Amino acid sequence: MTKNRIKEVALTHFAKDGYEGSSLSAIATEVGIKKQSIYTHFKGKDELFLEVLSDVFVNELKFVTNYIDSHANYSVEKFLFNFLLQYSKRYEDNDNTKFWLRMSFFPPFHLYGQVMKYVYETLDKMEALFVPIMEKAIFEAKVNPSIGAERATAAFMGILDGVFVEMLYGGPQRLVKRIDASWYLYWQGLSKE
Repeated sequence: MTKNRIKEVALTHFAKDGYEGSSLSAIATEVGIKKQSIYTHFKGKDELFLEVLSDVFVNELKFVTNYIDSHANYSVEKFLFNFLLQYSKRYEDNDNTKFWLRMSFFPPFHLYGQVMKYVYETLDKMEALFVPIMEKAIFEAKVNPSIGAERATAAFMGILDGVFVEMLYGGPQRLVKRIDASWYLYWQGLSKE
């Protein structure tokens, strides 16, 4: 129980303050234990951080798979556009997503390789989840087949990257503008209409 509570509190601190701005003392105080008690469960801040990181990346993939499962009846246009909107809402409401994005763009220098391994594995898995959706859209003649499912998915991931950047840097108005413009051009190029 205490180990999970430490990870929950650490997630909030890492999401808000980053690795460098988070202290084990502050985490322990919020949990209601002494700093030394953290070492009963973790060797140190790096191990705690990496466990939280692993959990967060698993949760982000669960969000994507749950979204895919629960929106399977949407048209491909609505499905993809709504996904962008859902992710922007998720960023506002969810420490997992805040942490995920913060660490994807600003990993601790000494853990860079380990963090980026998680980032690229997660993005690759996300992309792989969207390829069958594009293949289905091509089969159903909803998307221009000459583009190809993998290229269409890679371009969508590029839009998602731009949305992630605006989530971190731009604020809500810039985010809406980025989603609207990027989506419009993407869909115009992708659709058969």
